[in-house]
Amino acid sequence: MNEATIAKKQNEVNTVVELMKDAGSLLFVDYLGLTVAEVSELRTKLHAENCQMKVIKNNILRRAAAEAGYDLPAENFIGPSAAIFSTDEVTGAKIAYDFAKGHQKFSVKGGVVENKAMSADELKVLSTLPNKDGMISMLLSVMQAPIRGLACAIKAVSEKE
Repeated sequence: MNEATIAKKQNEVNTVVELMKDAGSLLFVDYLGLTVAEVSELRTKLHAENCQMKVIKNNILRRAAAEAGYDLPAENFIGPSAAIFSTDEVTGAKIAYDFAKGHQKFSVKGGVVENKAMSADELKVLSTLPNKDGMISMLLSVMQAPIRGLACAIKAVSEKE
């Protein structure tokens, strides 16, 4: 290979490394067999949630993952691959698994969440969790329940008298 080609590939690797470091989660998906319209539909859903999907050569992905410090299994880089970059830990997995329910040809191979390699099964469990805002609202409602109960009891006592 000539020097220009090597420099171009190194620039691609550096770009992917930056995307990996900035992402809250990263998923590797197999999109082979999807139509252009189906891939466009997935990209639209991802874009609406501040996520993005990029089709990247496996060698570039493998090199970028190594440079980013991720120890990923080799099966993530077999066959046609695309990478889904999400700003938070849950959203990308949730959208990918929701999309996979209606499209048998689409599958999640694995990914990285909080710098930890995860299998497709672990990511599926993660996709069932609410996002950060949902968890915070659930926590606040649990914390609010005793106070609300006390206020209702005091109101009932005052109305009784």
